[in-house]
Order: sequence, then structure tokens, then C-alpha cells
Amino acid sequence: MVRPVPGIVRVTGAGATLAVHVRGEGPPILFVHGFPLDHAMWSHQLAALERWRCIAPDLRGAGDSDVPSEDYTMGRYADDLRAACDALDVADAVCCGFSMGGYVLFEFLRRYRSRVRALVLCDTRPEADTAEGKRARDDNAALVEHDGVGALADRVVPKLFGATTRAGRPELVEQVPEMARRQPAAGVIGALRAMRDRPDSTALLSGITVPTLVVHGAEDEVVPPAIARAMAARIPGARYVEVGGAGHLTPLEQPEQVTRALQELLAEL
Repeated sequence: MVRPVPGIVRVTGAGATLAVHVRGEGPPILFVHGFPLDHAMWSHQLAALERWRCIAPDLRGAGDSDVPSEDYTMGRYADDLRAACDALDVADAVCCGFSMGGYVLFEFLRRYRSRVRALVLCDTRPEADTAEGKRARDDNAALVEHDGVGALADRVVPKLFGATTRAGRPELVEQVPEMARRQPAAGVIGALRAMRDRPDSTALLSGITVPTLVVHGAEDEVVPPAIARAMAARIPGARYVEVGGAGHLTPLEQPEQVTRALQELLAEL
């Protein structure tokens, strides 16, 4: 069988044109990246899931997508995803979100529940930011405005790795900040403000009726595993997988384990 050549589709969403990376054929799985990254964080999963049509957009303000000067909210991100699904004739998809991508998928569920066939939540949380968390978002936005995205990458990204990765994978510890530095300043600031202002999604959990997988790094210091376990317990029938040797960046730190957990869910579908 000839493997399809990976491609990029340009999709006009809710006031922005997205670069949507599409690979493979089969049932669709939608990957939503986290902050301050782009679709490339899913490279292992995109390469490994050969029997699925993997769809990985760069969210507005990230990667190769348009960079509006404003209009960054979880609602806008969710509307962009709907536009991408419409453009690609995707009625519903397995939806996989990492960190901020999970926040986006909570909003996608609110607005477009019928478009979600199954749900994967990776190193994310349902709660809104605390007052302290909101101040930290504003501080980071001010840092980007004054000193650029590189200064934010130096401040934030090292904290995302688990102790195992910091000790044993120096190449990854160098590569991920470079991915962050590539992101446009306006998009990074917009994402920080969107996360700051996102609604609390805790009440949404008990109403999730699609098959759900929660994947979380055992060494995650940004979102402690206890939060993820509690989230999974509130979603009816959800499966929880805790990945050893990973901090917050589980799909990058332990890609094989994350892909295996995804494959087990997908096999059941």
C-alpha cells in the first residue's frame, strides 16, 4: 500500500486562516497542541498512527497559521477547529488535546458536542485559573511584550520537563525551547490571555458521554497528577493512564507510551 504524502491544508476559520497538517487515511483523529508550541509536538503520534487520518492544526497565532493582532479566546479556537473539520469533511473525530489544547477541547465540547467521537485529555485540567494564575499569565504576557518570546521560553519551558527528562534527554531539553521561540509574539500573548480568561469546565465533566482517555505525566509539576486523577474520576467510564518518566510534556518526553495508550483506545473504537 502506498502511504499518503503528508500535506498542509489552508483553512479559513473564524477570522483567521489556519495551517492544518494532514497525514494518513482512515477515521479522523484531531490533535490540538499546547502552549507555547505548535502541531510539531505531535510528530511521533502523527507518524505512528498509520491507519488513521491524523489532523493537526496550528492554532491561530502559532506555527504556520495566521497571527491576528487580537481575538484570542477559547471560543475562537474552538470555532477554528470546527471550520477545519468542515473544510476537511470531518463529521466527527477522536479529539486529542494537550494542556491548552485540552482547554480548547472543553470549549469545543460545549459548542460542538456531536463532532466529538472520543476524547483524549493529556496533561490538562478542567479548572479555571486562580487569581494567582491570572497574575502569572499577565506577567508572562508583559515579559513577551518587553523582551520577546525567547525570554518566555527561557522562563517557562524548563519547568515543563520532568526530572527524568532533565537528567537523561538533554537534546529534548534544548529542542523544545527552540520550538517555543519560533512562535509569533502576538499569538503567544493572545494565548496567555485566552487561558487567563477561560471558563471553569469542572461542571462539564460529569456530562461527557464519549469514550475518554486521560493521559498524564507522573512527574508533572505544572498540573499535579492528583488533579488529573480527580478529573478522570468525574468523567463517566474514563480511563486514566499515568506515564512514568514524564513531566508536563508527556507526548514529547515519553512519546511511545502516549502513542500506545492512544492505540489501545483507538482499537476499541
